[in-house]
Amino acid sequence: MDITSAQAEARPKTSRLGIAGWMLFDWAAQPFFTVITTFIFAPYFVSRLTADPVHGQAVWGYTLAASGIVIAVLSPVLGAIADASGPRKPWIGFFAVIKILSLVLLWFAVPGSPLIYPAICLALATVAAEFSIVFNDSMMPRLVSEEEVGRISNIAWALGYLGGMIVLIAVIALLAGNPVTGKTALGLDPLFGLDPAKGEDARITGPISAAWYLIFTLPMFLFTPDATRAAMSLRQATTSGLADLKGTLGELKQRAGILRFLIARMIFQDGVNGLLALGGTFAAGMFGWQTMELGLYGIILNVVAIGGCLYASWLDARLGSKAIVVTSLICLTLATLGITSTGPGFTLFGLVPLPNDDSGGLFGTAAEKAYIVYGLLVGIAFGPVQASSRSYLARSVAADEAGRYFGLYALSGRATSFLAPASVATITVMTGSARIGMMALVAFLAAGLIILLRTPYPAYRPA
Repeated sequence: MDITSAQAEARPKTSRLGIAGWMLFDWAAQPFFTVITTFIFAPYFVSRLTADPVHGQAVWGYTLAASGIVIAVLSPVLGAIADASGPRKPWIGFFAVIKILSLVLLWFAVPGSPLIYPAICLALATVAAEFSIVFNDSMMPRLVSEEEVGRISNIAWALGYLGGMIVLIAVIALLAGNPVTGKTALGLDPLFGLDPAKGEDARITGPISAAWYLIFTLPMFLFTPDATRAAMSLRQATTSGLADLKGTLGELKQRAGILRFLIARMIFQDGVNGLLALGGTFAAGMFGWQTMELGLYGIILNVVAIGGCLYASWLDARLGSKAIVVTSLICLTLATLGITSTGPGFTLFGLVPLPNDDSGGLFGTAAEKAYIVYGLLVGIAFGPVQASSRSYLARSVAADEAGRYFGLYALSGRATSFLAPASVATITVMTGSARIGMMALVAFLAAGLIILLRTPYPAYRPA
């Protein structure tokens, strides 16, 4: 198969406005992951919705696991149906409705209320977000050349982090009051009279993320070209898509490079997802960080992540996607070891004792500062490892099969996604230690890295 020729034949000429619209999808989608699943609402779910952070982390882990199973099972099916039915935008619009409604309902997750209701909303929003990403990613091979795909992917990812950071800054500067003083990070009264004692500083992130997503996906719908509509009904597309998926799964036997890449990503992405979803909750439980500390920590990571993605966009065009992914995985493995080895009064599992003196203000102890240093490694790497993985696959498949393979790509990112959070949750419950539970993530990152080192690049080349 001549992948490059097939891509060129299927790709129309795309205007800059069309490419910009596609890139803005990451800008629109990222605040959900930044303020909901990582830095604001998830720590609130763990440490303030319930009086028992260990129980909260366990429920949060199992929520991620359940949504991951749904995503893993259905993503390849939906991707195959998309290839058969043609356009991606109707699917993105359908799942946008589910995501937006679920996020709005998070406003009602008041402290002391049962965890089951926000857990269901979070699971629905996560599933809808990930399915939308499958369809958005599968548009990429039709929009830009193989030479440009790595640069565009990383820049889009950087835009996503910028969007997430803007929303995060708005929350902590204008909306989230300190539980003691009632003032925001700028010393202002929270907008709309939000009361942190009622969790409104964290709960507001649901409606805000919903409104941001609604507004900023519009350019993609208006300006980005979509695949032409296939001459078949949804029922026919489903039948055809499932048959194509079966053929694609059989075809993987002859495309060993893609299969190996998908297996590697299946393992390391599980570790990445777990680190992003649980890193903030781990810090909240260990140091007692509130919305303001978590928000500032998130801003620091996002600033570094934007720089990392922009630099990776330049390196990807020169060194290739594989070099970026490998380097990023090494950084993430070291960072996870550092994070899990740090606690009040020590780092590196006690080999380096730290003073317990609190200098006052934010991040006042030495252990908190060490945690932030390790977090900088996470910030540098967690954007490029995902953006360059996306371009790795885009360079390895033809445009007319992108839906199927990006469905499998989503499967590879979610097939075992229940294992990392479930492992962290189970080990946390069994040991009573969130630190020991978080150590499970190191194994996922390291194992995926080892397999990737033996994977050809692009993946359609022989090993």
